[in-house]
Amino acid sequence: MGFSLTGTHVIFFIASVIIASAVSGVIIAVITDVTNSLSERGERVQEQLDTEFKIINDPENIPTSGSYYLFYLKNIGGSELSTSNVTFNLFINGDIIATANYNFSESSVKKDEVTTIYISNSEISTGDQTLRVVGPQAIEDKFSFTI
Repeated sequence: MGFSLTGTHVIFFIASVIIASAVSGVIIAVITDVTNSLSERGERVQEQLDTEFKIINDPENIPTSGSYYLFYLKNIGGSELSTSNVTFNLFINGDIIATANYNFSESSVKKDEVTTIYISNSEISTGDQTLRVVGPQAIEDKFSFTI
């Protein structure tokens, strides 16, 4: 007795089912990875959209308090901002200000609220200046003013 045509078909059918299962398993793994990556990216974009702030001073009249210049930072984003020397970096005319030479009046700012940035007078000279504030998610705001 020889191996019949039906036996050959059964072997090919089983082999094709095994190959199809393996291919579908790989495709499911790839789709799962892509879905997770897109979800994480969406969360990061949402955080960036929720993180927004603006310096709201009068550029011709910067107030002072003792040995500090005062700058007002308004949270115009959708979430609360943590305001500290760790989460924000300040630059005057492109030069970074040492964290010991500035501080915030509040440790966090809710949506539509304002905090004060105190910058040491020794960091800012007279004349036209540009303050750049870089916050969480690398969101920044530039402010040109005159002392």
